Amino acid sequence: MKATTQTGTTTQQSLLRALLHNKAGMTVEALAQALEISRNAVRQHLTSLERDGLVARGKTRSSGGRPEQLYVLTGEGSERFPRQYSWFSELLLRLLQAQTGRAGLGEKLAELGRSVGASMTSRLSGESGSEERIASIAAIMQEIGYDAVAKTGEGEKLIEAHNCVFHKLAAECPEVCSFDIALLSTCSGNRVEHSNCMVRGGDACRFRFVPEDSPATAKIALSSNEPAERS
Repeated sequence: MKATTQTGTTTQQSLLRALLHNKAGMTVEALAQALEISRNAVRQHLTSLERDGLVARGKTRSSGGRPEQLYVLTGEGSERFPRQYSWFSELLLRLLQAQTGRAGLGEKLAELGRSVGASMTSRLSGESGSEERIASIAAIMQEIGYDAVAKTGEGEKLIEAHNCVFHKLAAECPEVCSFDIALLSTCSGNRVEHSNCMVRGGDACRFRFVPEDSPATAKIALSSNEPAERS
């Protein structure tokens, strides 16, 4: 939230919580009463929260006179409250691993990566394996949350990511990296070598793109959980 003071931030948090407890929405008057602040102060906070996409105008309510505007929490506003996605994902991965074994889990995650990669291909530019295609993939990774950049030189093409959006999960279950490798391979039309991995102690994750007809080593099998050769 873009509040200018700690007091303002606390008030906005209280306003969001009030809307969380009132899914149908609340009027300025109702919010003023709930927060024990003036209607003008409520309007100022609502303007800020609307700008940030956390609150939106909902329906209007008849009051016997001028209709009253209701304000509601947006999906993004709801995300400001605690979530346990990572914990839930861990539970699912443990269940799947118990059913399929580590090798089976890696293949299931790779299958998911190939499916997601196939859904992204319409957004990619350039020929398979081209520098333009690799740069396009890196741009989509940025959208997903990776700090990723495409690098080329000395006859090789790679994407270097300085963070991992699944880091906690991958630390618990290295097979998660199979998802990234399969997704990148599908998007690029190349084999992908995970030559450096932060979970295994690297300073960044590096994904090298190798043409299918290249004699280079095939993609790393993560089921062995052996550290990849550092670049």
